[in-house]
Amino acid sequence: MKKYRSVGAALYAEPYDMGGFPIRQPFPSAHVEQIDPFILLHHADVKVPTHIAPKHAGVGPHPHRGFSPVTFIFKGAVHHRDSRDNSSIIHEGGVQWMNAGRGIIHSERPPENIMELGGRQEIIQMWVNTPAAHKMDEPSYQPFEASDFPLYKTENEKAKAYIVAGELLGKSGPVKALSSLTAATIYMEAGGKLDIALPANHNAFLYLLNGEGNLTAYGKISGHHAYMLDNDGEGIGITADTSLRALLMTGAPLNEKVVAHGPFVMNSETQILEAMRDYQMGKMGVLIEDEA
Repeated sequence: MKKYRSVGAALYAEPYDMGGFPIRQPFPSAHVEQIDPFILLHHADVKVPTHIAPKHAGVGPHPHRGFSPVTFIFKGAVHHRDSRDNSSIIHEGGVQWMNAGRGIIHSERPPENIMELGGRQEIIQMWVNTPAAHKMDEPSYQPFEASDFPLYKTENEKAKAYIVAGELLGKSGPVKALSSLTAATIYMEAGGKLDIALPANHNAFLYLLNGEGNLTAYGKISGHHAYMLDNDGEGIGITADTSLRALLMTGAPLNEKVVAHGPFVMNSETQILEAMRDYQMGKMGVLIEDEA
């Protein structure tokens, strides 16, 4: 096996309007449906409106079933509330890792003091598929601030990585996932270099939020692109030409049928209909937002 993985596809994060909320989406796309077990990536960088209260901005209550909606926060903060009585505000560098399981309703709003934090929210939301055996588990929510993640940095401190889940760069992340995966947020200055060994049986991608650099054995990389990596090498080598930020995720493929409809990700059309029925019957709980 080669030392460095090849790039199977460079996926541009096309801009979309998601109900008035501007996002970028590199996948799914016409070129790549999913990077099993990763279903979807949304990258949003928005200025919080000043003409409405923060508690009315962002994304209001909505349901999920059958996967983990995971939010990586790169600027500002996000106030998460859900129908399981979880309520927490996570700040820049933190992660909100929710397993929707059999069904949950949640909202993602700016905190009341968002203007004191710069008035912007930059996030990545990943949809991580759940194995069929766990899709109807009880929902769970894991909130982490940046200080909760082990930090790896190079000797010259021009490259650093926070290990969110799994094992990378000799460190273990705190997230308890329902399948074998790794996740890390990467920050590099011009001239920084990182070599990262990846689990051999994992699918993987690197998403650049901004900046420019090079992947060893591939070439130029730039912001607003997800680089889907082939399973033909031991890892990746990144060199930064400018300051850059990136999200690296790897996961053992589930190799299961995926049927997605709106906020539900299941294994059959019947299960989707059941999810819609259960939501309408109130079986996923109720979320009434308050001032807290």
